[in-house]
Amino acid sequence: MSTHLPALLRYLAVLLLAPLLPALVNRTKAVMAGRRGAPLLQGYYDLWKLLGKSAVYSRTTGWVFRAGPLLGLAAALMALAILPWGGGRGLLSFDGDLFLFAYLFGLMRFLTILAALDTGSPFEGMGASREAWFSALTEPALLLALAALARSAGELRLAALLAQPRLSDPAVPLAAAALFIVFLAENSRLPVDDPNTHLELTMIHEVMVLDHGGPDLAFIQYGAALKLWIFGSLVAGLFTPGAAGLLSPRADAPLAGALFAAAGLALLGVLTGLLESLTARLRLARVPQLLVSASAMSALAMVLELVR
Repeated sequence: MSTHLPALLRYLAVLLLAPLLPALVNRTKAVMAGRRGAPLLQGYYDLWKLLGKSAVYSRTTGWVFRAGPLLGLAAALMALAILPWGGGRGLLSFDGDLFLFAYLFGLMRFLTILAALDTGSPFEGMGASREAWFSALTEPALLLALAALARSAGELRLAALLAQPRLSDPAVPLAAAALFIVFLAENSRLPVDDPNTHLELTMIHEVMVLDHGGPDLAFIQYGAALKLWIFGSLVAGLFTPGAAGLLSPRADAPLAGALFAAAGLALLGVLTGLLESLTARLRLARVPQLLVSASAMSALAMVLELVR
């Protein structure tokens, strides 16, 4: 029980702090635009407001539309249990857990696409089609990057990948760069998608959740915040080794590791806000080129590990 207590505390801490990361990105963008911006607690206000409302369901939707947001959130919570955030291991840690980790996000995306298609809306169907196409390009980059890092670490546990990232190994920076592109694509960030747009013809993720409201929309937004935190932890854990818990991997110093990991995530949130303030969204025809480049970097990282 004592060995799992720090992991449980870190898990609960992430559940509480997750809405702060997208708020930090938005605050950075507001400062760059010369605006004050929403408070950092705005995400909590929005979730509380949505949970207090009732959901409205169209007569054309069925149980798939109603179950999609809750099951998607459950997949994100399971992935968070595998994430070794702040040092040590996650609540769930076993050989090959990185494959379950990757496919839980595939399941989350699949449920969102099904719920969008269940509405019968042509706009949501368009967004689901784009999501399916882009996910087919991001998943190879994610799996190959994780495989290259596993080869470098010599283990198939996600905790081993982030416990000692070997930045001197040329394959690790390549895999980290690929994961950063995956981080932007999976979380619908610029230059892949604009999370703040409301023009259906250009939206990808947002157009798939147009018909959701009330608690269902709260589940989707909270799941998106968890997803941003989880993928951000992967990237921060590789670019800043201390963010993965290198500073304090021991069970007797969990607080220092968690604080260092939070600092790495905060830095990544600011950098993401700066990137979105200084770049424009790519044309849809150019997005596959960016995602294929991430797969190419992951494949090159894997080749370097195989010949090393």
